[in-house]
Amino acid sequence: MSANLNVAIIQSNLVWENPVQNRINFGDKIENINHAVDVIVLPEMFTTGFTMNASVVAESMQGETVSWMKNLAAKTNAAITGSVVIKENNNYYNRLLFAKPNGDIEYYNKRHTFTLAGEHKVYTAGQKQKVIEYKGWKLATLICYDLRFPVWARNTQDYDVILYVANWPKRRVAAWDALLKARAIENMSYCIGVNRVGLDANNYDYSGHSAVYDVLGEKITSLPVEKEGIEIVEITRSHIEKNRKHLGFLNDKDSFNLIM
Repeated sequence: MSANLNVAIIQSNLVWENPVQNRINFGDKIENINHAVDVIVLPEMFTTGFTMNASVVAESMQGETVSWMKNLAAKTNAAITGSVVIKENNNYYNRLLFAKPNGDIEYYNKRHTFTLAGEHKVYTAGQKQKVIEYKGWKLATLICYDLRFPVWARNTQDYDVILYVANWPKRRVAAWDALLKARAIENMSYCIGVNRVGLDANNYDYSGHSAVYDVLGEKITSLPVEKEGIEIVEITRSHIEKNRKHLGFLNDKDSFNLIM
């Protein structure tokens, strides 16, 4: 069990529907990280941008991107995570992949597909929450639009970190900032949000605002907006335990059952 976890968040532009070039770009960024890290976080649909052309770009779980993630995780001795368009059993998923250095890979299918963009017409919604255990830490994994639905993210599983990868547009970035902070506060967990920058083929502009918040809702990162960047942040178990023990807010949470 690790007392601390070093997390690298990569805020990047994406090349539209070009998995090969995006893998090259992210590979270069990751290989230039000169600090030991435990987890590397990439944005939502990091190989393609937020596309509805699933039939054109979808890969399988035996495809190039999954292999690339596994190989890079082994090479860097760090888990690598981000979402990818995956086809499985004739369905398309916006799937967060979590590749571990030992070759294992876990995943979460986006629950809340973004109806405003027609994502629900193309991608099958996930039905299961996913908390990944890594180095003694519990990480709840979610994707973009999931951020607007606090019940789905409620900390009923005693997780330590809640992680969102996103393509969240600039025009609504105030909501991104506010909700990331809220998820940290209400769940007494670290909250990590990694968003892209740049303009996509649909002329949507993305301004980043990738950040990490501690369990009290304090922002502990300082990535620039509108620009590419990498920041490494150390999160500590003692911070979680101290504040949960002292404040005890999670002890008073409501009990409920999710109805799918």
